[in-house]
Amino acid sequence: MTDASAERAPLRDVVQRGLWFEEFEEGVRYLHRPGRTVTEADNVLFTTLTMNPQPLHLDAAWSAEQPFGQRLVNSLFTLSTLVGQSVGQLTQGTLVANLGFGAVAFPHPVFVGDTLYGESVVESKRESASRPGQGVVVLAHTARNQHGEVVATASRTMLVWLREAGERMPATGSTTGAEDANGGKNAEVSG
Repeated sequence: MTDASAERAPLRDVVQRGLWFEEFEEGVRYLHRPGRTVTEADNVLFTTLTMNPQPLHLDAAWSAEQPFGQRLVNSLFTLSTLVGQSVGQLTQGTLVANLGFGAVAFPHPVFVGDTLYGESVVESKRESASRPGQGVVVLAHTARNQHGEVVATASRTMLVWLREAGERMPATGSTTGAEDANGGKNAEVSG
């Protein structure tokens, strides 16, 4: 240890988290980066884990004779990836529950080797009348491929903590008093 390092202030811990209800802004578009390049293993594993025997996802020879001329990536993998891309930026540790999805569409196919880029727009938000300390946020999710083509859209309604109530909850994997990535304090430690 050098004399200079001995004189430094103690390190401050910062924990990544999503947004509290108050931090969601209507009309703001959140771009989720980096993108996610889809592999053959992703498609086959997701399709078989979900017990989907659709040859359009699994059988290269059969799919070659179909209108797209190749296997399609499972559309629910695309939707899951789109929602997953938003978690670190928007809901990590601040989500109470997903309340529902609607208006799900897949306007363009996804193929192995495509890269998915997600974005989310806050369509509306309101404090919950029945659940104090929580609010309802509606997001419009969009996934685009590397060419900018829209490959998936969905509306997602979710229940999110208001800051004061959420800060009383255990912070996932943090240390007591650690600051979260957006400047708030985490109340206590979990696990």
